[in-house]
Order: sequence, then structure tokens, then C-alpha cells
Amino acid sequence: MMKKTVLILMAIAVAAMPMYAQKSKKQAAPEPEGYKFTTVVSLPVTPVKNQSATGTCWCFATTSFMESELLRMGKGEYDLAEMYVVRKTYENRLFDNYLRRGKGNLGQGSLSPSWLRVFRENGIVPQEVYSGINYDSQLHNHSELQSYIDAIATVPVKMRRLSEESNEVANAVLDIYMGEVPATFTYKGQSYTPKTFAASLGLNMDDYVHITSFSHFPFYTEGLLEVPDNWEMNRFHNVPLDELIQIMDYALNNGYTVAWDGDVSERGFSHANGVAINPDLARVESLAGTDRARFEAAQGAPAANQALFEKPGPEINVTQEIRQNGYETYVTSDDHLMHVTGIVKDQNGTKYYITKNSWGTDRNPHGGYLNMSESYVRAKTVFILVHKDAVPEDIRSKMGI
Repeated sequence: MMKKTVLILMAIAVAAMPMYAQKSKKQAAPEPEGYKFTTVVSLPVTPVKNQSATGTCWCFATTSFMESELLRMGKGEYDLAEMYVVRKTYENRLFDNYLRRGKGNLGQGSLSPSWLRVFRENGIVPQEVYSGINYDSQLHNHSELQSYIDAIATVPVKMRRLSEESNEVANAVLDIYMGEVPATFTYKGQSYTPKTFAASLGLNMDDYVHITSFSHFPFYTEGLLEVPDNWEMNRFHNVPLDELIQIMDYALNNGYTVAWDGDVSERGFSHANGVAINPDLARVESLAGTDRARFEAAQGAPAANQALFEKPGPEINVTQEIRQNGYETYVTSDDHLMHVTGIVKDQNGTKYYITKNSWGTDRNPHGGYLNMSESYVRAKTVFILVHKDAVPEDIRSKMGI
């Protein structure tokens, strides 16, 4: 009897061992495969900056793009003043709001054509000459300034008269928060005005083209982009989607960077993880209901979403029709500009675009950069800015540039 009891207990212990081992394995989350990138091309750029608490990504991205243009042209490294351009754009939008009888766009957002306009009309200055911070902060913050801009913009509209005094009030507010704009300054031993400094750089704004890809106006024409930040009513060259990607690839492979405007409000955009992807969620393995999902949820981790960034997965094959539908159903919005500076491929051979952001260097482990997949770029690009020589000759001919 004793012998039989011992045998039964041993059998129970042996049977329990796999269950215990399985339970132990469940406690340890598997190591993610991760993204392994190989650089195809990476072009010279200036350091990452931080737009901080301002909606001025359009200016930071375009400034970075132009600084890379100066590097490409052999002009050396420049640190141009974003806030000089922002300051002049505030002035322009106040006047625009008056002409629109108070219905203009007074917000901080804009598009890269605003940068080109300021450069043409007002020139540019170095960062060391104009920081744009004249308040108690080391970082940009325009929340209080925006409140005053909104307030002073209403007065001339109510008066139906844009007086010299109202302009002086507006400039005084901008001076208080951003500092006075220097009429002349000295840079590296030379005396300049903003316009003569701009001329010394050798940048010709007529050499740059804005290109989009939507089917609601004809390809190889220029059309209006119906987005709120296009308050200056700029027109954009329109090409088929495949040619838009062809332009980006040709530019980067021939030494030209790309200023990129698009949508970053998507589930697949993760600055923290350093990637922007366009996952085919129907084909991505679901974690719902798994032990891992429960384990990570208990620790406050959104398991299903974070799993998208643990390794490359299937992405949507974006066609012109899919892209257009995203725009017309407001799924794709115009909310951020960044600077595309190269190309990488992941371990599966998928192409991504190296992208310089303007959110500082400490918000992700990649120094402020991320990689956007081709699928993401095909779906979420609103427009790009490139040098016209960065456009393949056959496409340039069709565009008429």
C-alpha cells in the first residue's frame, strides 16, 4: 500500500512539472526582434532642434532643409534663425486676417511656402542674431503670445481700418515676446542687413518646387491644397503617387534632401520608438485575450499597440485610390512638417526614409530621428519640397518646370 501511494505521488509531481514550467514561461515576456536598419544613403544635416511649445514645425523643417541645401552647395554649416521667419509670418498673417474681415488663420501653423515668402521679401538672419526668445524661458513657448495676437487682431477688423497705430501695437507685442528685429548686424566680421545676408547665401527660392499627389485635380498641373495651414492659398504641382515616391528616391540618391509635410496622428506613427509604419492590421497577429496582453495591461502598457513596433510586420499596399480616400474622409490630415535626409532598409528589405524631427534630441533613443516606411509615406504625405534639379528629367518635363 505504501509503495502504491509513493508511486501515485511521484506521478502527480511529474505531471505538474510541465505545468509549472509553462506558468514560469508565461511570466517572462519574450524579447522583441526589433527593427534592424541598414543605411542606403544618409545626407549631411545640421543638428536637431526643438520647436518646444510652438506650432512652428513648418519653419523648423524648412530651415533644416535650407541648411542642408547650403551644405550641399559647399557653403558650410549655417544655423539660421527659425523665429525670424516665424516673426515675419505673424506679421503677414495679421494683415491677411484683416483683409479676410477677421476670418483668417491666426494660429502658429503654416507651410513651407511661408518660409520661402519671408526669405524673398524680408531676408534671413543667423540664430545668434535673433533667438526669438525675449521672455523668461530657455525654450520656445508661444501660448501667451498667441493669446495677445488673437486679441489685437480683432481691433482693426472692428474699426474697419488698419491704422499705423495698430501696426505699432502688433509690432510692440511681438518685440516684447520675441525681441526686436535688428536692422543691421555683424556676422563673422561682416556687416549685413537681413536681405544682404540672405543674398550672401546664394539660395534662389525660384529653384524650389512644392509637389503633391491627389486625384481631385489634374496631374501635371498646379492646384490648391485645401488644408487649414495653407492660409496663403499656395498652389502645388500635382503628380501621380508613384512619381512622387520616384522624386523622393531620386533626390536622396543624388544628394538632395526633402522637406516633408504630412500626417503624424496615426496609430503607426511613434516618435518614441523611432518608426512610422502603416500596418495592415487585418494581417497583424492579434494579442487580444492573451496572457501577455493581460500581463502588460496590468503594468499600464498598451500591449496590442506596442506590439506593432517590436518587429517589422505586414503593411498596407497604398494605391492612389487609397491615398485619395484618406484625404477626402479626413483620415489623412496636414499636421506636421519634418526633414527627410536619407534612406534605410530593415531586415526584410523594406524601404524607410530617415527623418529629422524638431522635437529635440531627448524624446526618443535615436537623437530625435525616426524612420518612415514607404507605405506610411505613400499614404500620409501631403506634399514635399525639393530643389527642381532633384526631380527626374522626364517628370520635370511633364510638370513644365
